[in-house]
Amino acid sequence: MGESRTRPQASPRLKRMRRRRAQAARGAAAEVARFLRTEQIGGLVLLGATALALIIANSPLAGAYQRLSAYAFGPESLHLHLTVAQWAQDGLLTVFFVVAGLELKRELVVGELRDLRQAALPIAGAIGGMIVPALLCFLVAFGAPGGAEAWAVPVATDIAFALAVLAICAKDLPPSLRVFLLSLAIVDDLGAILLIAIAFTAHVALLPLAGAAAVLVGYALLQQFRVRGWWLYLLLGLTAWALVHASGVHATIAGVAVGLLTRVKPDPGEHETPATELEHRLQPISAGICVPLFAFFAAGITINAGALTAIFTDRVSLGVLLGLVVGKTVGVLGGAAIAVRGRLATLPEALNWRDLFAVAVVTGCGFTVSLLIAELAFAPGDQQSRVKGAVLLASLIASLLAAALLRRQVRVRAR
Repeated sequence: MGESRTRPQASPRLKRMRRRRAQAARGAAAEVARFLRTEQIGGLVLLGATALALIIANSPLAGAYQRLSAYAFGPESLHLHLTVAQWAQDGLLTVFFVVAGLELKRELVVGELRDLRQAALPIAGAIGGMIVPALLCFLVAFGAPGGAEAWAVPVATDIAFALAVLAICAKDLPPSLRVFLLSLAIVDDLGAILLIAIAFTAHVALLPLAGAAAVLVGYALLQQFRVRGWWLYLLLGLTAWALVHASGVHATIAGVAVGLLTRVKPDPGEHETPATELEHRLQPISAGICVPLFAFFAAGITINAGALTAIFTDRVSLGVLLGLVVGKTVGVLGGAAIAVRGRLATLPEALNWRDLFAVAVVTGCGFTVSLLIAELAFAPGDQQSRVKGAVLLASLIASLLAAALLRRQVRVRAR
């Protein structure tokens, strides 16, 4: 018989060192996640990814960037042989829409939107902020090639970017201003989601769609019966996503559905609801990975004097620009004013119309969802690039104007 060999035992000192390293690694990861949950950091990461995409797309690396975007992988049998850019649009961005669905569900059930009287002001602002930009864009672009497709692009507000501008520039303004913007942006996103589902679905395969509905019903039942097990919900969510994608409906709708079907009301003695836990886990991933990667592959357009001039000479891209910068401001402020004048809503005591004007301007930051709609509305090419350029330029103009207005309001209130 051979002599048995045993692995040497680690010394107590070595064990302590390993534990400290593991604790330090977990602490660093938790700190990164905490930073990514803050609106300022999430907005800055998104802005950095966009800037990097623009730099690379206008450098000698542009060819490699395009080849990477067009590289396809995934199982063809499941209709998931997609390019990297499509995976970012249909896959990664779904995580963002799960978070948006969770926020919407929380606001509807336990938040500001549960009371119709209290929710009337942001809802009216959101409705005006969707109708006016769409009409303005349609009127400016009417008759131009692609004009019939452009109206939906300026409808959306980017929650992450708008809240980041507000958090950076208006920390000293009343908290109710953030509540108004968050509620408005959530309703705005719901409208954009419905647009994506209705206006950009060319054909629907009913069998996969029915399968997705059945899976989502199963998800909802498991939530109601308080079944635990994150892996089970992950499997159901991925299955629903794949089936929605195969049906022809945009796959991000599955993310919204998962968010809306997750339980937000706590049981007696429950420390954390499933919605809170899921949002806590997904928010850093969405803000730090998914949305920046989508922006990286969506925002890589050629920027030069000719391209910038084309935004103002092409009526379609000009309509998108005016829709976001002018239409959003007029629509949000007008919708809120009509609701207050019609006694459907009241202006919070801590706010005034100048505060709402500044917030109305910041809703012109279309960014993520507007870029998504631009990709859905236009085929890849010069027209899509011009529309994307208009979205980026409008978001920059709106954020700078809003920052100046918000800082002015801070100074006025400090006197």
